Amino acid sequence: MTLQRRVLLAAGGTGGHLFPAEALANALVARGIAVDLVSDDRAAVYADSFPAKLHQISSGTVTGSGIFGKIRGIMHLMSGTRQALSLISRLRPAAVVGFGGYPTVPPVYAATIRRIPTIIHEANAVMGRANRFLGPRVSRIATGFPLKDQKWASKTVVTGNPVRQPVLEAAMVPYPPLRPGDAMNLLVFGGSQGARVMGEIVPGAIGRLSTEQRARLLVTQQARDDDASRVREAYAALGVRAVVEPFFRDLPMRIATAHLVVSRSGASTCAELAVIGRPSILVPLPGSIDQDQAANAQILKDAGAATVQPQTGFTEEWLTGELARYLENPESLAESAMKARSVAVSDAADRLADLVIATAGL
Repeated sequence: MTLQRRVLLAAGGTGGHLFPAEALANALVARGIAVDLVSDDRAAVYADSFPAKLHQISSGTVTGSGIFGKIRGIMHLMSGTRQALSLISRLRPAAVVGFGGYPTVPPVYAATIRRIPTIIHEANAVMGRANRFLGPRVSRIATGFPLKDQKWASKTVVTGNPVRQPVLEAAMVPYPPLRPGDAMNLLVFGGSQGARVMGEIVPGAIGRLSTEQRARLLVTQQARDDDASRVREAYAALGVRAVVEPFFRDLPMRIATAHLVVSRSGASTCAELAVIGRPSILVPLPGSIDQDQAANAQILKDAGAATVQPQTGFTEEWLTGELARYLENPESLAESAMKARSVAVSDAADRLADLVIATAGL
């Protein structure tokens, strides 16, 4: 089989999986390598910015609960693997790169059957279930953070989490000066799974501040479609200047103009906070089997860049205290912004592209 200058990427259909895949795709295309993408139907909303043709194949959890769940998972894997083998025969990629999520499993697994070089990228500090399934089978493992589990250390390299071009552009914006008495830009978002708790807690916490403190806040908040009107009305009733929308396409630049960010701690969020260099209050998504967001947040906390609060302790009273402290003594925020940059890997996309090219023999 003739070696093709083509790489097949596979990723789950969420931004956390697709954003680093998009960054790698751009880095590979810039080096003259064609890119195709395998994902699920959720990826269609990102297709316009992704420099690759999108292919969809069958996928599902390979670690379902109970005997019937496991049987369904095996059936999905077998069906998806057959489709992936056919796709690989047509495309003849030099390598297949997976970014986590169950749509990753069939194409990467199929590539291992065909003995095509394979790489998985684990964005979190704890390896997810799909990547754990693929780990012993792939050629190399790239990670966004040092992994706690060193089971496959001999074939693992820390590349960092690739970030998109808008993030790199936002990183050029200096931290906005903030003196006692100045207005503070507060950015609040929660990702696809976590915006509701922000809408429930943050407006109430701001309502507990003094009138003078509230007058100094400029709030930008992501809220779910079914929650945005209520959150908007809550800020209006408090006299707080606020922009509330379900989605911000220019989120990296909004991070750059913020003095403080309140958010979940997904891998992409933590990588962007580090590269742009902004202090944060992080509330890891609870209930995760892997506790990946807690592990991600701990890295920024250890660097002195973030305050981390489990959701059980993320109350109006607690957040009011934190906001009041920063409003009265904002000097520490600039220091935390610098510490965030200390754990940033701005060239992660190029590092991962180098690894892909070397592994594929391109």
